Amino acid sequence: MSQRKPRLRPAHTSNARNALPSAAQTSPATHPQASRLPLGALLLAGSMGAMAQTAPTGADSTLPTVVVREQAEAPPSKNTLRASDTRIGKGQQALRDIPQSVTVMTEMLLNDRNLDDFREVLKTTAGITFLAGETGEEDVRLRGFSLGQAGDIYVDGMRDAPLIERDTFNHDRVEILKGSASMLFGKGSTGGVVNQVSKQPFLMDQHEVNLTLGSGKERRLTGDFNLKTGDDAALRINAMAHDADHHGATVNKKGIAPTYRWGIGLKDEFSAGLYHLETDGTPLYNHPWFIVNNEIVPSLPAKNYYGLASDHLQTESTYATFSHLHRFDQNSQLKTQVRHGTYQRDLWASVVRFAAGTTIDNLNPGTVITRTPKGRVGHSDLSQVQSDYSNAFSAWGKQHKLIAGVDLSHEAAERNNSFAGAPSGLTTTVGTPNDGAVSSVVRGEPPLNQFKASSVGLYLQDTVEITQHLKLLGGLRHDHFKASYSDTSGNSKDISEGLWSPRIGLMFQPDAKSSYYLSAGTSYNTSGDTYQFALGSFAPGSNNDKLSNTPPEKSRNIEIGAKFELFEDRASFGVALFRSEKFNERNTDADTAATQYLLSGKRHATGMEFNLSGRITPKWDVFYNHTWIPSARIDESNVVLNAAGTGAQVEGDRPSLTPKHSASLWTTYRVTPRVRVGAGLNHRGAQNPEGQRTLVAPAFTTVDAMVEYTVSDSLLVKFNVTNLTDQLYADSLYRGFYAPGAPRSIQLGLKTLF
Repeated sequence: MSQRKPRLRPAHTSNARNALPSAAQTSPATHPQASRLPLGALLLAGSMGAMAQTAPTGADSTLPTVVVREQAEAPPSKNTLRASDTRIGKGQQALRDIPQSVTVMTEMLLNDRNLDDFREVLKTTAGITFLAGETGEEDVRLRGFSLGQAGDIYVDGMRDAPLIERDTFNHDRVEILKGSASMLFGKGSTGGVVNQVSKQPFLMDQHEVNLTLGSGKERRLTGDFNLKTGDDAALRINAMAHDADHHGATVNKKGIAPTYRWGIGLKDEFSAGLYHLETDGTPLYNHPWFIVNNEIVPSLPAKNYYGLASDHLQTESTYATFSHLHRFDQNSQLKTQVRHGTYQRDLWASVVRFAAGTTIDNLNPGTVITRTPKGRVGHSDLSQVQSDYSNAFSAWGKQHKLIAGVDLSHEAAERNNSFAGAPSGLTTTVGTPNDGAVSSVVRGEPPLNQFKASSVGLYLQDTVEITQHLKLLGGLRHDHFKASYSDTSGNSKDISEGLWSPRIGLMFQPDAKSSYYLSAGTSYNTSGDTYQFALGSFAPGSNNDKLSNTPPEKSRNIEIGAKFELFEDRASFGVALFRSEKFNERNTDADTAATQYLLSGKRHATGMEFNLSGRITPKWDVFYNHTWIPSARIDESNVVLNAAGTGAQVEGDRPSLTPKHSASLWTTYRVTPRVRVGAGLNHRGAQNPEGQRTLVAPAFTTVDAMVEYTVSDSLLVKFNVTNLTDQLYADSLYRGFYAPGAPRSIQLGLKTLF
């Protein structure tokens, strides 16, 4: 990062958290926003505000307009690996006030490691593993629990659509809240949630253009343009174009995200933004493996592509977001967001397998590889409204920090999760990857099953200062979920659920540099949603019908931990002991005529979480995240062990995709004022694939490196090498194959600031 000269802060600006309204700033004539009704007041009951504060009395009871000007500085996430606050806990909160493990990956970390694809961000997060999906979509696991095929991934606190591709060109940071979180986010969130934070306009003219050239014919161009358009308004435009051809597995992405923000720091602040990303590539769906002594042995070079040239993965995401922030006073505010998006995905891929009779000993360049088609088509429209109220106040002799809110969503989706078309009959050999073969099969228009779902959630949480150093947190949420399904045969099904989600925490903060906590929270997963239903019958007794009749699964997370500010407040360290438990997991009923699945299963994961981020010395930065799960077990299950002793996990087994250790390290050191070097490690321990209890994918550790040279205040050159040793490893796993981790890549980047 270039060493730019500090800009003088204008005399009229101040930090938004510390600003106090002055007489000159609070004139209603100067700021007519003072009389406007907050948009979120239509969603939150007016009694909520009455609970939290006493109305002013006297002749003049009009609340003055609040002006809390932003600092005229670039967002801090560009220049630090450390985050001190977050919005993942609803409302702006210090990380030390959240009684759960939170990992934050700032823009500086994303840029240092060239984490352009969102999957790469998750892969460098401890505790996250991947299922290589049956039709190409990776099912993300956190602490061994599914994130619901990306259903627990959010953008600015609002649910992102599943089954799409993502890029980080518009990311300010990525936040991962670990452990049950249904009180904050509703259904799902057993292992945690991931929140993508978008870049926002700020009151300063600053522009940045990045060009990256790399192996695999990579060419990536991004632009980040921030224009101050008025005393309290700014426009920010982020754009990206990306092309690469990794020996036949191609990537083509284009994206743009303009956001206009006005009333910055005033009583009423608004923003309107648009996000558009489209991708078109040929996906490397999988590689086959060999088994030696029950250990998975990767077989083919990671750089080799054996799919068809006609294979494709095409996605498009477009959504618009409008937000309104109303500040009642310095301590209370109401933020309302409205978003509508459309999302499309068309996957046509090849599952590659060795011809019958192939072994690790007779594998040779002439070995035949077959290609079986897999496909998925679907699109969805997702509309959401969310309003969050926060207030710090005194009542009953205690200090309170209240957050409350309501969120509504409606999704309409059309999908076919198995639209592969007829086999092409085209084969290739180990020695002829990327042979350019094109399938002559025409898939035509897919039959689509229909899904519609609506949900309403209402939550309330209060953090009370019992004493100067002791805080008690309590929260409760209620969700009502309704959905209807229909398939191409004319069958249909409706479900309706209403659930409560509690959360409680106790924090001891003896000083400003340390916080100790104990917390407990719950989560639930509805037994039917758009991604669990395949095309087929909803006839009584069918799997689909059983699933929709079955009550939700439930989980809980108990955590005890501590957070510290170290090295003169330049770095943050957190450590936690957790136990995540799903205590009524769905199980297959031995009675095939039953109308429901059993909720008799139980599994747990017990371990520790470590987070360190920040600046150890003025020249040395570190980011370290480590998840250790020594105890993970399927405690109860009616899955029967087959005669061969293979197959799905049974009672007593360690759950699949739950390694004992996973860790991510990144550290940089400024050698001279112009030279900065960096190195990193990603480690994942041995793990079982889904549905193969006796097989183990071995542990792996990859090494990354970076050298950065500041040519001038406006020009920077950066050189990156990822997977320095070119290690071949199984990154995502399924019961019959794996997807390899990326091979060694070299990238040269140029950044200009103006």
